[in-house]
Amino acid sequence: MNICMIGAGYVGLVSAACFSEFGWHVACVDSDREKIEALKSGRVPIYEPGLDDLLARNVGAGRLSFTHELGGAVAAADVVFLAVGTPMRRGDGYADLRFVFDAVEELAPHLDGYTVIATKSTVPVGTSRKIEARLKELRPDAAFSVCSNPEFLREGSAIQDFTHPDRVLVGHDDERAREVMARLYAPLALRKAPVMFVARESAELAKYAANAFLALKISFINEISDLCEQVGADVQQVASAIGADRRIGDKFLHPGPGFGGSCFPKDIAALVRTAREHKTPLSLLEQVQIVNEERKIAMAGRIVEAAGGSVEGLVIGVLGVSFKPNTDDMREAPSLVILPLLMEKGARIRAYDPAAAANARELIADVEWCTSALEACKGADVVVVLTEWNEFRALAPEALKSAMRGRVVVDLRNVFAPEHMQAAGLTYSGLGRP
Repeated sequence: MNICMIGAGYVGLVSAACFSEFGWHVACVDSDREKIEALKSGRVPIYEPGLDDLLARNVGAGRLSFTHELGGAVAAADVVFLAVGTPMRRGDGYADLRFVFDAVEELAPHLDGYTVIATKSTVPVGTSRKIEARLKELRPDAAFSVCSNPEFLREGSAIQDFTHPDRVLVGHDDERAREVMARLYAPLALRKAPVMFVARESAELAKYAANAFLALKISFINEISDLCEQVGADVQQVASAIGADRRIGDKFLHPGPGFGGSCFPKDIAALVRTAREHKTPLSLLEQVQIVNEERKIAMAGRIVEAAGGSVEGLVIGVLGVSFKPNTDDMREAPSLVILPLLMEKGARIRAYDPAAAANARELIADVEWCTSALEACKGADVVVVLTEWNEFRALAPEALKSAMRGRVVVDLRNVFAPEHMQAAGLTYSGLGRP
């Protein structure tokens, strides 16, 4: 099969690489010429473990190519994927679909023979039908179908998620499109990955609903964590107990400084907006938005409290600034709220992140960026863990103590064992622990 992937961002690159690994021929198209030239020369613009090797292997095999010329890629394609950004629109929180419909306008003249157009981008309910209507206006002579094929990829483990999915979701309205999409995902049959064929509106809503439910779990365990501290319970023991219930599951039950990333905040905002437009407000999710934003502010206050009530003139060593480990993504990261609040209160920040420092430099001013965790801790009065990178778990408490000037460690991801910190003479503060 021939695939045209419109968009060489996170979703587009990972999807293009994995489809080519299946044996399909993929042309990945992006209007950003600089990005395309970088990819052609082997430079990958995002950090995702294993992606650079996967791209290089399939480019070398002749199954994957990069171009800014849309026409030929669309004309040759059996399936055209829309994998462009749908950022949160300013003012109302709705998904901005400009890039989606710009791509539709641009691809329409080049449709040649029966083609499936599938949305990988996260789009509000009804978008597939709007794309279909617009294409019929532009190309009433063309043979095509429009499907919804949302992605469920976690940054940091996206390749594993694509090649070993819990499910593949395809929203369609005709059998011809179903046959094409079934063939497209046939290589996953050996792994017994279920391909679920549903209505287009169901697929579009399921993507938002899945992210919203996961965000709800995070905010739930964060609030339970606060209660644990007050009543003498241990949130990790509570999470293990409820997570063992198969109706609940143990994923996304880890307390932290609030969720961020490219999906949860904007998808919840878009879903809340859609629900209000249809006069079915989602009050639970509206509260999740509030809880999450207040959580980030409260974590800055927790650090100040652990430091003795003031951080004026103190050096704070920060371990991790990306919204989660194994990514360089800074979108909606808690650090973007917490670090400026600490600096407003007079703190000096020394920070280290294994992958996100370059992106963070452009977003957070006046931070001293370090090249290792221990360098960030050197001379610090307080050390704060904001992202649970695995390398931080291996830090010896004695090494932390030797590097620091003070003795306070605020662990907002619970990566350290309290007893080990205390045995080393450190004043340790975690989440949800008595």
